[in-house]
Amino acid sequence: MGTVLARREYESLLDAAETYREALVIRLCGDVGLRPAELTRLTIDDIDQVRIDPPRYLIRVPTDDERGSRTAYLPTRVERELRRYARSNDLSTDDRIFTVTPRRLQMLVSDVADRASELADDPGLADVSTSDLRQYFAHTALVDHDVNPRVVKSAGGWRSFEALESYLPEPTDSQIVDAFDGVEEPSGPRSGDPQTGPAVSDDSVVRLLLAASDRYALVRLDADGYVERWNRSAAALFGYRAGEIVGTHVSAFYTDDAVEDGAPDRTLSRAIEESGCETDGWRVHKDGSRFRATEVVSPLRDDQGRHRGFAVFVRDGTAAHEELETVRERRDELEGLYAVARRHRDVTDALLESTDHEEIETTTCTALTDGRAYDAAWIDRATISDRRRQWRASGGIDPDAVERLVPDEWGADEPNESLPDAEQVDAARSRDEAVTVAEDVTATLEDGESFEGAVAKVPLSYGDTVYGTLSVATERPAAFGEDERTWLATIGRQVGYAIAAIRRRNLLLSDRVIELEIACRDDRSFFVDASRRLDCRFELDSLVPIDESTQLYYVRLEGASPADVFDLADSAPGIEDCRLVETDEDGWRVEFVIEGSCPIVTLTEYGVTVHEAIFEAGAATLTGDCAADADLRTILDGLRSAFPDSELLGKREAERTVQTAREFREGLEDRLTDRQEAALRAAYFGGYYDWPRESTAEEVADAMGVSSPTLHNHLRKGQHELLRTFLEDPDG
Repeated sequence: MGTVLARREYESLLDAAETYREALVIRLCGDVGLRPAELTRLTIDDIDQVRIDPPRYLIRVPTDDERGSRTAYLPTRVERELRRYARSNDLSTDDRIFTVTPRRLQMLVSDVADRASELADDPGLADVSTSDLRQYFAHTALVDHDVNPRVVKSAGGWRSFEALESYLPEPTDSQIVDAFDGVEEPSGPRSGDPQTGPAVSDDSVVRLLLAASDRYALVRLDADGYVERWNRSAAALFGYRAGEIVGTHVSAFYTDDAVEDGAPDRTLSRAIEESGCETDGWRVHKDGSRFRATEVVSPLRDDQGRHRGFAVFVRDGTAAHEELETVRERRDELEGLYAVARRHRDVTDALLESTDHEEIETTTCTALTDGRAYDAAWIDRATISDRRRQWRASGGIDPDAVERLVPDEWGADEPNESLPDAEQVDAARSRDEAVTVAEDVTATLEDGESFEGAVAKVPLSYGDTVYGTLSVATERPAAFGEDERTWLATIGRQVGYAIAAIRRRNLLLSDRVIELEIACRDDRSFFVDASRRLDCRFELDSLVPIDESTQLYYVRLEGASPADVFDLADSAPGIEDCRLVETDEDGWRVEFVIEGSCPIVTLTEYGVTVHEAIFEAGAATLTGDCAADADLRTILDGLRSAFPDSELLGKREAERTVQTAREFREGLEDRLTDRQEAALRAAYFGGYYDWPRESTAEEVADAMGVSSPTLHNHLRKGQHELLRTFLEDPDG
């Protein structure tokens, strides 16, 4: 093994330590240079922090002589391990860290050495003692780290330099010259002042500054760019010892790409031409790791002005560079989010100004691509009924090139000929529940430009109806995060709402309408399925929307008992509740709470007003009207996308019947008796309907000269006629 432990052997001892305590004792002897007797006197209170940034520590080692203590250097990692050991053993600051005898600590090291010998298959390790660990400390400090011998002597507690002499190699000629270079007389006037004493030289100031941090280095090159002088600052920054790097070209500090590009020679030439230059770029440590450096190169000249070499000052700016890159990335991220927010706002403005379905699609795509947020946007409507897809609108890209940007994995979205229609619709609707994103999409567009980015799509939905899908493509990095997906989902709902609103508005404002008669035989409708299975008849009385996806249905039932219908409703996924409302000689009136799709709701969301719906013998006959300029194909395709077994039976154009306010009032007066109208007027103007009430029913009855029950009878019948006139067909 030799007289001094090698680094590998020392690490074998650490690996053989089975407890945290054993490893700590090995480090205190091998990394700090403490004796076993000194270890038994240590407390946490003996640790002294002498520098804050970066943190540096000394340990005041108690001694048994007149000095009372000596000072040793405590590496930061050992300081952390000491404090961790104290915390885990619940030691106070003045408790002894090791409460055993020095002999016990020597035996502990011997036990670790025996295990290391077996693990490493190295018999020589079995003889390692605490004295060998202190010798390892001295050799490492003097030879590997080039620490001043006087400092090593003091930190290790040696009484003389003789104990350290064996670790010091004979100095080379260059080392002797470098050591005495500072005592040479300066060529200029003598510095100093008799009154103030000798002045501090600039060289001394530079050395002090370089020694204060391991992020700066000063290197001297010869005239050809080879390292001529190497000091501790350079060794600390780059990791090379002088013997390893002196005589090596400065390109050793540059990356391979920079060397191939000729950057080192170009920098030296520029320094000569410009009498110095400053560069910024990547430099390389001895271990191959890179760091960001600012480098100042100044040419050196002799008294005759001849070029003698270069002085190179290097500063490690990695931390600042990383912080700057982090700020730039965050800035880019925020700019991207702001761009997306602007597109969202512009889409909202465009939707408010659109007047028809086609314009909504066109303006949405244009607004999304009018900026840096998205490179392309397109809207398509899936037409499951005829197994094809129609591109309706696009922005930032030609419609014919859209398919180049559709990711391969989305190919499964195309209708599958092998599936039945009902299963095909289930698959299509399940895909429309959330924003879908495909990353790492690459494509070559028609103009030869390449696209490398991500594509997202979102359904355009209102209630339970999906009008199509909106897709957007962007080359922005880190696109489609959680916030952006939420915004896209909101845009999808906004567009769906706008389409539904415009279709309804167009129907209300149209002077002419198209009356439609549609048949639906699809068992996906509960009423179609129930009428077939129970051989009964349902007729819609009224539909009351509760929220976006829930409706109340009031229907007339004939041909089957409500109990049988309710049994079927219990297993139907879209029926939330049902109850019997009324029984008469012709059948029953039943209320259903339905959450989900229905042919009536789907037609309504495409702008059709359904006036009559009859479900009988497994088929529904729906009668309604839509605006004269409505796209019937879109309406039917939308219905078939949810209920494939549907067809148009007939259509005809008709004038819209418009009832004036006067006609409405006159029709209502025909339905009310004089006493009913008088009771309503007295109650209304007497404040009976105010809240809180200005008059009670008894007070209104006394004013009219009737009994309270008579007044209530007139009010109830009059209110029924008012509601029937408002909610039902005026001619009904």
